[in-house]
Amino acid sequence: MSSKNPVIPYAIIAVVGILAVIFISVIGVNQREEINNAAEGGEEQAEGGEVAAPEEIFEKNCAMCHGSDLSGGSAPDLTKVGNDHSADEIKEIIIKGTDGGMPGGLVGDEEAAALAEWLGEKK
Repeated sequence: MSSKNPVIPYAIIAVVGILAVIFISVIGVNQREEINNAAEGGEEQAEGGEVAAPEEIFEKNCAMCHGSDLSGGSAPDLTKVGNDHSADEIKEIIIKGTDGGMPGGLVGDEEAAALAEWLGEKK
């Protein structure tokens, strides 16, 4: 008669599980560092004076609410926003947000200025 020790399979599973957790944690730490480095690099690029095209800024930060064609969605239609607001007013709205639900500070000052000028031309 052979006697099997029932604890050994559970011990192997536990060791494999612990190693998997350690491995995934190490990968997560490396990814966090990469994300932080990428974020810092993006801020430095913006500080360097090169601002992305207003269309790109809009697509990245605004289109999810205002629609990629500016026609609105869960937020107001911007196809003719230049009729109602000047570029300076639009910039202030972008930077400070509104009481009606638009959050402020989604983009930096230079990006807000470029975006406001572009939106101000929509008439």
